Amino acid sequence: MILCITHSQDTYTIELVQQRLQQLGYPSFRFNSDEFGTRYRLRYRLTPEGPQYQLQHGKQTLNASDVSAVWYRKLWKLQVPPSLDPAYVPAFIKEYNTSLHIFLDALDVPWINPMHIDHGIGNNKLIQLSAAQAAGLHVPQTLISNHAEDAIKFYDANNGDVVVKLHGALSKTMDGAGDFFPTTRLRKEDVPMLESLAACPMILQEYIPKERELRVAYIDGEIFTGSLKAPESTDWRTNSTTIIQWEPYQLPPETAEKIDAMMRLLNLPFGAIDMIVQPDGKYVFLEVNPQGEWGMLEKYLGFPIAETIAEKLVNRITNE
Repeated sequence: MILCITHSQDTYTIELVQQRLQQLGYPSFRFNSDEFGTRYRLRYRLTPEGPQYQLQHGKQTLNASDVSAVWYRKLWKLQVPPSLDPAYVPAFIKEYNTSLHIFLDALDVPWINPMHIDHGIGNNKLIQLSAAQAAGLHVPQTLISNHAEDAIKFYDANNGDVVVKLHGALSKTMDGAGDFFPTTRLRKEDVPMLESLAACPMILQEYIPKERELRVAYIDGEIFTGSLKAPESTDWRTNSTTIIQWEPYQLPPETAEKIDAMMRLLNLPFGAIDMIVQPDGKYVFLEVNPQGEWGMLEKYLGFPIAETIAEKLVNRITNE
């Protein structure tokens, strides 16, 4: 049994991966992490033979010992029963999160991606940029700071050509819908507002002129790349999805090799990578999101990303 960790609002991508797993002869169990405290029954026991971990969802039962691999797509915020007394909410969240990780920690099987690596890399842009640089990719000058003086010096050193962004996305949807802070070009009139960095550290990077934006889906050595003509806004997610025109893109072999080297340095089997193609043809790495969206590349470009994820999972089981 292959465990697929996602959330209740996830559609399309999860279904495609599960369909391919079924075709390969590997049944899967969809685990909606947001519903763990409301729709799952857990039963953990210490027996003379050792610990046993079991989840039940409707008529489906999953024993940790039956799990042969894990596709870790996303871990979502727990739903809280609306009838629960607010005074008990902190205990509900704490105990269910603890119980969830007790189960997940028991799964000593192949993961795409291993959760601790996924979280560690996703929450640390400096590690990403360092690995990209070590692999030979071009990266933008970068500052992470909570101090206005640092930011102003960085702004001046880059002649005012600077963008700001948060360390983590506030939106987790394929089209960027919902509340999120997009990558934004810093204007001169915004500089006095940098005093507010004390309330929210941010990432400042040199502005990279762009001809095209790339979203690269990397799966255990396989690469699928979609491109967009650079929009007027700094972040493509701020544009209406009706005007976004994804196009297939072929990376130069040497750039693909550097991406592969970077992902192996990070020990990440999967990642959605953002890059820029500059007007002079140079490729610049921006970031890798271990839980990044790729459904639009499969939907609009026909890339077999879901099939590849399923096949790579199965390969990891059979090659153990």
